[in-house]
Amino acid sequence: MAKKKNPRAKAVKHDPFINTVEALFSSNPFKSFNFRQVAKMLGVTDKVSREMVKTLLEKLAAGNVILELNRGKYKYNPELLADKLLHTSVTGIVDMKQTGKAYVSTPDLDEDVFISANNTGHALHGDKVKVHLFPMRKGRKTEGQIVEVIQRGRSQFVGTVQISGKFAFLVPDDVAMPVDIFIPRESLNKAGHGQKAIARITEWPERSKNPFGEIIQVLGKPGDNNVEMNSILASFEFPLQFKPETLKEAEKIPVEISPAEIAARKDFRNIWTCTIDPPDAKDFDDALSLRKLENGEWEVGVHIADVSHYVKPNTAIDREGYERGTSIYLVDRTIPMLPEKLSNMVCSLRPREDKLCFSAVFNMDEKGNISREWFGKTIINSDRRYNYEEVQAMIEGADGDFKKELLILNNLAIRLREERFKKGSIAFHTQEVKFVLDETGKPIDTYIKEQKEANMLIEDFMLLANRRVAERIGRKTGDSKPKTFVYRIHDEPNPEKLQRFAEFLTKLGYKINLGTRKGLASSFNHLFDQIAGKGEENMIESIAIRTMSKAEYSTVNLGHYGLAFQYYTHFTSPIRRYPDLMVHRLLERYLAGKPSVNKDEYEEYCVHSSEMERKAVEAERASVKYKQAEFLMDKIGHAFNGLISGVSKYGIYVELEGSKCEGMVSLKYMDDDFYYLDDENYRVIGQHHGREFKLGDPVRIRVKRVDLQKKQMDFVLDSNGVDPKRR
Repeated sequence: MAKKKNPRAKAVKHDPFINTVEALFSSNPFKSFNFRQVAKMLGVTDKVSREMVKTLLEKLAAGNVILELNRGKYKYNPELLADKLLHTSVTGIVDMKQTGKAYVSTPDLDEDVFISANNTGHALHGDKVKVHLFPMRKGRKTEGQIVEVIQRGRSQFVGTVQISGKFAFLVPDDVAMPVDIFIPRESLNKAGHGQKAIARITEWPERSKNPFGEIIQVLGKPGDNNVEMNSILASFEFPLQFKPETLKEAEKIPVEISPAEIAARKDFRNIWTCTIDPPDAKDFDDALSLRKLENGEWEVGVHIADVSHYVKPNTAIDREGYERGTSIYLVDRTIPMLPEKLSNMVCSLRPREDKLCFSAVFNMDEKGNISREWFGKTIINSDRRYNYEEVQAMIEGADGDFKKELLILNNLAIRLREERFKKGSIAFHTQEVKFVLDETGKPIDTYIKEQKEANMLIEDFMLLANRRVAERIGRKTGDSKPKTFVYRIHDEPNPEKLQRFAEFLTKLGYKINLGTRKGLASSFNHLFDQIAGKGEENMIESIAIRTMSKAEYSTVNLGHYGLAFQYYTHFTSPIRRYPDLMVHRLLERYLAGKPSVNKDEYEEYCVHSSEMERKAVEAERASVKYKQAEFLMDKIGHAFNGLISGVSKYGIYVELEGSKCEGMVSLKYMDDDFYYLDDENYRVIGQHHGREFKLGDPVRIRVKRVDLQKKQMDFVLDSNGVDPKRR
């Protein structure tokens, strides 16, 4: 048999330009590029030179200097990296797993770096680290060793205190924290055995397996609702109360509005206005007004609470609002960004009270075409506070206050929505589980919150205001340079991720169109309609969202891919989001003709705001997971219907109907056969009887075990696992 040739680089005739192209790949050995990206990096713009770049890439690929991965993507040949990697290091962020192994994500590489448990050093989840890369091994992923912790991702940890003799430890709640924290007895600060507490790491000796720390706050007894919710907040380093100086400053803010301030604003108090919010909302930050104009058009006002009038830069309230970044919505409570006097009273657009607003006002015809727009400071007096259910009932035919006005607003919103989807907006479907709680905060029932037309009515007008504000500031006119602004951006998805997602869908019997931007959007929307109510719905939607880029704040406008908007910002929720407050200040500044602000400074603000938003979302998810586990705590042995939401080599994941609680049926408990994973087809199969459990299948389970602290639920199949309703 002929020997297989070693695919090392062949001699390639070098010239200055090909040397430059090769150097680009060798200096970025783990990243892949197509010819357009290479041309851009080289500053090549004309057609002839771009074609030359394409030819050079083909030559380098023919010589095995670079490898063509797929669809015109090239990467430096890893077999040429052995010597290079001995001295190569990268920096990135640690993603620690429960097993102790980790992955480091870095902008220098296309893929994460795998770190075995014995090569993590003293790194923890979320740390910024320096990694030495190992020489590439054929068929293996990039591996390395953490050699330095550059910056800790967090400074405090929540867990349960365990005291034994002369020793004490804090056992962290976070499963991504692989070690316990040793607490000297003199550093317990009155914490008792079994109590929930917050600890801070003080040192980590080189040869010690465990870090040393001190208790900085005792939270209380595990299982108590307030203790558990505060534990979640503390684990993400959100403050549990406002600073005294912030509260003191808030108390001094007057509720009354001066005649001079009223005179300086456009007066909407005699125009019909309403707010539409959830039934339990207290911070009403947006209102809609409507009136018929003499020319037959409608004037729609989107009125947003004028927080910037009350919260001035560099005050105690502003500094703490910036630090918090956002309000947090846990299952049983709201942790506001601003003190309650502001969020629920002074700024909140409560009915039949004069309130200050920053407004976007649009003149539009019956089809939603805008003929005129105006942005500025206003004063309103809301005629009615509605909840979504009241408005939805009127949309569906019920009688109610100002029904005519609400139906007109709804019809205009439908027109705006139709136009948005026509231009390629993607309707990501998300189902939100809600809990019915008793007086102690214990969940006694669950239900799924549906996104109905009343919700979309508000959403479409908020989207309109956000888009047009961003266009007003961001759109270039003449020779003028766009001013620094805070955008809400959503970049294009990675083509390789999209391709992998399409392949995954094909195996499940679904298709998406990867051809054009509009075609992709249309097929995504069709897909979400197809999977609605099916077992694979949750998993497909989750993967679809992960396939997309993450939305974030930036001074660099990349547009919003998911909404198909060239310009987009967040203007409509300044009570609960700090970026919206920044947008209000910038819009007021630029409408007054003042010069642009420092871009680097505001980019830093954007990065911080994006990070705080991410942490808030994680905290909210953690509170939902805890309540789901708590809901099943007294239902050990009870049977439920569910749908298979995932499969792994360890078992099948089942999402329960109604509560969306997700747990795992371990393969070791499926003892009627020996089951193995067929990961290509997302199923597990019995070796002897051939019975299969695949993604989306209905099953019936019993609750076997619930771990509240880990927020984990274990199930077993009930009888033969068949849902009796589907036999």
